[in-house]
Amino acid sequence: MKATMTSLLLALAPLVSAAPSAPGWRFDLKAQSSGIVALEAIVVSPTLVLFFDRASDDPLQINNHSAWGALWNLETSTVRPLDVLTNSFCASGALISNGSMISVGGDPRGFVGNPAINPGSTGLRIFEPCASPTGEGCTLFEDPANIHLLEKRWYPSSIRIFDGSLMIIGGTHENAHFYNVDPALSFEFFPRKEDTPRPSEFLNRSLPANLFPRAFALPDGKVFMVANNQSIIYDIEANTERILPDVPNNVRVTNPIDGSAILLPLSPPDYIPEVLVCGGSQTDTIDPTLLSSQTPATSQCSRIRLDEEGIAKGWEVEHMLEGRIMPELLHLPNGQVLIANGGRTGFAATNAVQDPIGNSDADNAVLVPSLYTPDAPLGRRISNAGMPSSGIARMYHSSINLTPQGNFLIAGSNPNGNSTVGLGVKFPPELRVQTLDPPFMFVERPKILNTPEKLGFGKRFTVPISLPVGLSRPGSKVQVSLMDFGFSTHAFHSSARLVFMDARISADRRSLIFTTPPNGRVFPPGPATVFLTIDDVTSEGAWVMMGSGRSPPTLE
Repeated sequence: MKATMTSLLLALAPLVSAAPSAPGWRFDLKAQSSGIVALEAIVVSPTLVLFFDRASDDPLQINNHSAWGALWNLETSTVRPLDVLTNSFCASGALISNGSMISVGGDPRGFVGNPAINPGSTGLRIFEPCASPTGEGCTLFEDPANIHLLEKRWYPSSIRIFDGSLMIIGGTHENAHFYNVDPALSFEFFPRKEDTPRPSEFLNRSLPANLFPRAFALPDGKVFMVANNQSIIYDIEANTERILPDVPNNVRVTNPIDGSAILLPLSPPDYIPEVLVCGGSQTDTIDPTLLSSQTPATSQCSRIRLDEEGIAKGWEVEHMLEGRIMPELLHLPNGQVLIANGGRTGFAATNAVQDPIGNSDADNAVLVPSLYTPDAPLGRRISNAGMPSSGIARMYHSSINLTPQGNFLIAGSNPNGNSTVGLGVKFPPELRVQTLDPPFMFVERPKILNTPEKLGFGKRFTVPISLPVGLSRPGSKVQVSLMDFGFSTHAFHSSARLVFMDARISADRRSLIFTTPPNGRVFPPGPATVFLTIDDVTSEGAWVMMGSGRSPPTLE
């Protein structure tokens, strides 16, 4: 009997050791292609992501020509073409206070063989809120003759500010092969507030590598900007700038020497802002024909707290696990930051350096993302432990967005002038679409069962929730985040924002009680998504309107 029992235990041992492990991060390749190169992307509803490409020869068709706009359905992973009038190549955009998406600027050129193109450099493209979950009937409005920018802007940035309008920053007037040699050294607003653009000394000082300036609306209503290796705080209301310390160690972080930047999560009661800037290059702005696709990108991350004490201290330096040119930095609802995409060497732009890889000025794609934990000790904030490889290079002209479902939608990449394909093309136009799914996508998750359509500022709300048994115990870590996913283009998410809200779960574990930010300076009025995270397991997001939903300008 004893021998039989021993044999039985030995037989069961492999079964015990083969118990399933905890779920990890996963890339999921979708069956449907994007149809266009998704070099710009923005979430415009709980189910839809709007893609823009250049006016080109993409395979997705509309009205008997190649499309350069499309709506990606997050529920079905399918694509629908969207008609665009002006060339949206290298544009920017954001959501405004009434829920409309505004795409600004773009390419002044057309494309041989695609006759339906209007110049895009003064373009304003308006996608109004659309109730259709599939995108059916959703359209983009343009009136180039009457609704346009004051100044030509290609490679601009745009952010939603405290009154729900857009501030539009910089860019170039005409073709920028590499550096900004015909600069738009000014700011303007949408809706239009002034008859002429506001000149900017900061944009002048930060030439020539200052395309797509990285800018963030701060919780006092001012704006932080970094371009090239320089930074300022701009006071919109007083039209003044405060010069801040340069990014350390000669690191440059804006196109065509792209690093990325992010406003770290804002927390009550003080909402003290901190900015993180990662990647780019330590290269001087010399003749691009003297630069190389094999020049190592920097691994440097620089972080600054934007109160008086933090500004006096200056930038704090730490390092990623590898150098990255054109990385993307994105919020997770629990406050961590995803670092994804880009290459280990080279530069942004195409066919400008002495030894391009095909047409790409960059090489050595980084396929494994990392996580940055803002409240971890210096030197221990960045890790890629357990992170998978994407298997797909996401280089110049790629995009990535957090979705209301809680995962990341990844698309695009095309360091070429058109749909350059064939043997030997290392970085062809990329039409494959992936999601990067966090571990919580594979376990039971909290659910926000219902929320008001609109949330007023400085108000307390009680909403019904459902919690899995494993997350319903008292003492769990509860986080409620209010998020703007931003507009992804050229290694930057314009307007991306995460504000934590004071929150608790009711004693019966059936309700969530939270208090919204005090005003539109802490979270500019407009669309937002609310997530509930318990012990790092995050719900699907609840799409809401933060504020009244009025058209800008609206002070709330």
